[in-house]
Amino acid sequence: MTSLLKLKHIHPGLVQSWPGSKLRQVSVDRATPGSQSSLREANRARLVDAIKRFGAITQVELAGATGLSTATVSTIVKELVAAGVLMTAPVSRSGRRAQQVSLARQLGMVAGVHFSQRMLRIELADMAGTVVATQHMPLPYEHRADTGMDRAARLIHDMVESVGATPEELLGVGLAVAAPVDVRTGLLSVRGVLRGWDEVDIPGSFSRRIGKPVWIDNDANLAIVAEHRYGAAQGCDAAVFVAIGHGVGAGLLVDGCVVRGHGGMAGEIGHVRVVENGRVCVCGNRGCLETVVNSGVLVETLRATHGNLALRDIIAKALAGDVGCTRVVADSGEHVGAAVAALCNVFNPQRVVVGGILGTAGEIALAPLRATVARASLASQFAELDVVQSTLGEAAEVRGAVALALDSVALPIGTLEVAHVY
Repeated sequence: MTSLLKLKHIHPGLVQSWPGSKLRQVSVDRATPGSQSSLREANRARLVDAIKRFGAITQVELAGATGLSTATVSTIVKELVAAGVLMTAPVSRSGRRAQQVSLARQLGMVAGVHFSQRMLRIELADMAGTVVATQHMPLPYEHRADTGMDRAARLIHDMVESVGATPEELLGVGLAVAAPVDVRTGLLSVRGVLRGWDEVDIPGSFSRRIGKPVWIDNDANLAIVAEHRYGAAQGCDAAVFVAIGHGVGAGLLVDGCVVRGHGGMAGEIGHVRVVENGRVCVCGNRGCLETVVNSGVLVETLRATHGNLALRDIIAKALAGDVGCTRVVADSGEHVGAAVAALCNVFNPQRVVVGGILGTAGEIALAPLRATVARASLASQFAELDVVQSTLGEAAEVRGAVALALDSVALPIGTLEVAHVY
């Protein structure tokens, strides 16, 4: 009978770093062995889970990540290579030869999907985490869930076919949505944030369309996962991702784990008040950050002098030296900085990663944001705090959705299925 071993993240800060490696040693719950076979099963699961989370790493690094002896790691790797689950390749580290281990590409593939306010992005990746196909298309304002998911399902089928794979090779899909979401129910936590998606069991509905398991999370949460794993937040125990575009949100990583809060509403800095008695927000309050920093407000601010511009046009003109567009982008960075400073005083992050469309403006937005955080954040005064641009850019959210699928999909290993609890 196939068994399912659930592995949990344990406080990564409790164990030492692995010298000279991108990898920090992470403990996992040890199964209580009732027999030698159950111990082997648990050790296999621990090893595969580490490879799923960290990607291709050496056998020595695997021993550090799992707490298993190098001899045990070597034995398990040989077994799983023979079974077609893992593959190895020789590499050189600090002048020494080593064996790098990764998941076998023929195991299958996963898809990551990002539904933002105005854009659909999809990436297809193999089990080693290599992206093999990408696609994106604009979405109409206030697009409905059913039409959006229909389009995404068709695109995924076409992408799988385009890389010469079969539908059976797709193992699961990760979904990133631009709204607070309760990952336990798959429902949006707040009505009206992503209009047309309220009261929809999003992962269940998409799973019926695609015929595969589907997992979901807020897009800012998945962006910080991607930046922590592949981008600007690598090596940080505590980090914040700030997405600035058609709305404003934040993904929080504390002690290496995503903080979602009760009901999935952690990080909603778009509804922090930054203007006393300001405009009425969609949430019903006045002066929220989103009432002064969103695409509609920025476009309207410049309409009299610049005509009808899209947010991308404003950023392009600012980068080209237009003083009006530069002023609007810089003011936005300053407003966001006030909310981020408050967040830093609560969570004390090591790094703030700025992404979203406005993040592509670079230092025009980052410099005033950074200055405001430095002025108003205790963390920046008493400890090192970096404010940096996203290295994954507008792909951060969809790359996080891919990571969610990779972490969540169950892999058959003989009589064992290994699934990572995301």
